[in-house]
Amino acid sequence: MSRDLLTLLIRGTLDTLYMVGASSLIAIALGLPLGVTLYVASDVGILRNRPVYSVASFVVNIGRSTPFVILMIAIIPFTRWVVGTSIGINAAVVPLSVAAIPFVGRVVESSLREIDAGVIEAAQSMGASPVEIIRKVLLPEGLPGIISGSTLAVINLVGYSAMAGTIGGGGLGDIAVRYGYQRFMPDVMIATVVILVAMVQAVQLAGDKLSALARHDRKN
Repeated sequence: MSRDLLTLLIRGTLDTLYMVGASSLIAIALGLPLGVTLYVASDVGILRNRPVYSVASFVVNIGRSTPFVILMIAIIPFTRWVVGTSIGINAAVVPLSVAAIPFVGRVVESSLREIDAGVIEAAQSMGASPVEIIRKVLLPEGLPGIISGSTLAVINLVGYSAMAGTIGGGGLGDIAVRYGYQRFMPDVMIATVVILVAMVQAVQLAGDKLSALARHDRKN
């Protein structure tokens, strides 16, 4: 493999890391409050509100059921409004974030549902407000599950970023198509696959480690 192709792969890797990293931060920042809302407004939540839960759950289901390629094309006007273009790594962050937010939201809701109801009832009996219960009970108790679920979301984003590259999003997906497929360079294709697999492995190992640390801290 030539020096130019190696440089191209390094640049593509950095672009992919940027897309995945930026969209992951946005997805977690917005998906976390969405998941908390879903839980507290549900039938087992501390602020039961059926209309709010139904609307939020419906929106989440639509987001999760829409294939990423279709979603990416469907929100092109929104992407252009946000970043001024529909091409490039900055533009790819928008659909990546939109696709991941509902996933993270549902992960957070599921993690909070696994918390022992007795812990929440004990906090309520001591006069804790809903905000205090969320901050001091729900989020700390649900953190290991939230981290594990968020790890899966980030791994999905690695795959989605490769898809984004096939239609102008940049990164390793773009390199795989332009060089590995269109120019019949199997070594480039193999290299992009190896790098993506390495990314997934690194994310999974980091997520497992953080989740284990959160479980250890919770026991202490």
